[in-house]
Amino acid sequence: MTWTELVMASAPTKGDQPAVSDVRTGEVLSYSAFVRRVTRAAAGLRRQGLRQGDHVIVDVPLGASLPVAVHCVAWAGGIAVLGSAGRARMMITQRSYDPAAVKADQVFSFRPAPGTRPFGELLANGSVEFGPLAGPAITLDGLRMFDHIELAGDLRRLAARLVVAKDDVVISAVSEPFRGLRVMDLAMMSGAHVVVAHGPSLVGCRVLAKERRATMVVAPYDLARRLLGDPILRVVDERAVVSSLGL
Repeated sequence: MTWTELVMASAPTKGDQPAVSDVRTGEVLSYSAFVRRVTRAAAGLRRQGLRQGDHVIVDVPLGASLPVAVHCVAWAGGIAVLGSAGRARMMITQRSYDPAAVKADQVFSFRPAPGTRPFGELLANGSVEFGPLAGPAITLDGLRMFDHIELAGDLRRLAARLVVAKDDVVISAVSEPFRGLRVMDLAMMSGAHVVVAHGPSLVGCRVLAKERRATMVVAPYDLARRLLGDPILRVVDERAVVSSLGL
C-alpha cells in the first residue's frame, strides 16, 4: 500500500464513524467522508491542470481539513508543500492568503476568501481510484522531499512501535502541522479517533481526556511529562512521531 492508501485502510470497516474531531471548530470528519473528499478533490485538481510532480502549497491549520488537503494533493500525484509562501502550481488554504507572498496559478480555500475559489469546486465530478505508487509526496521546506514509499514504511514502523488500536481515542495536542498530520495518519491507519486540541493546558488536556474518554495523548515534551502517571492514558512525546524521519 502507498502512504495515502494506508491512511485510508480502515475506511471500509469504520464507515461513518469519526476519524478526526476538531475541538476548536466542532468539525467532525468521518472515515467515509475522508476517502470521498480526498479521491474527489484529487480528480478536481487534475481537472484544473495539476500534473505529476507539481507543487501545491498547503496552508491549512491542524484540524479536520488538513489531512484532506494534503492527501488529495498526494493522491493526485502532486507534492504538498506545507507553508504559506512561495511559488507553486496551486495553493490550498483555510481562509485567506497573501498574494505578495504566494505565486500560484490557482488558490482554493475551504472558507470564502477574496481571490480564491471554493475548495468544494474540486469535489464536483468524478474521483481518482488509484493514486501514485511512488515519487515525492510532501515537503516542509521545498528542498527535502518525503516520498510515498518512505512515508508508508515509516508509518508502518511507527504503528508497530506505538501500537494504536482501532478503538483508541487519541488526543492530538501537538505543536505544529506536520507532527499533527503524522498523528492523524497513524490513528486513521489504525482505525482510531483523533481529537485535535489546540494548545491545551495541563488541566485542559485532562478535562478533554475525561470528556472524550481518551486512551492516548500525543503532546509536546513538557506537557507529556506532566501527564505521565495516569493509569488509563498512554502518553507519547510528539517527537516520537517524526524522529524516525530525521526531524
